[in-house]
Amino acid sequence: MSVAYVLVSASAALMALLGCVHLLYTYRGNKLDPRDPALRATMERSHLVITRQTTVWRAVKGFNASHSLGLIVFGLMYGYLAWWRPDVLGSSLFLLALGMAVLLAYLVLAKRYFFRIPFQGVALACVLYAGGWVLS
Repeated sequence: MSVAYVLVSASAALMALLGCVHLLYTYRGNKLDPRDPALRATMERSHLVITRQTTVWRAVKGFNASHSLGLIVFGLMYGYLAWWRPDVLGSSLFLLALGMAVLLAYLVLAKRYFFRIPFQGVALACVLYAGGWVLS
């Protein structure tokens, strides 16, 4: 395996790891809970304007879980392509550009809405991926 695809694999693995940690934090412990217990209680009994079938709290849990799954799927797909199908990834400008675009979108989201550690992780994934793309 060439250095290019090792870098893309490392980028993918980092994104999958971030997704797994985020999923763990979504359903275990209180790391993603509001610091104010009264706010969580309010979220648990407040419905969204769009429907009464869920609460704000349940929607937040679902959004966090789906966000985690997106990171995990990105990591698995690009890890697979880089590790086992580098011929497909390397010959597809579309797949290479799509991967970079997704990572850059996550970087913007991390900068705007998240905190330092996710931002740094996604930034590193971007650098690794870009390096792999350049070397491919």
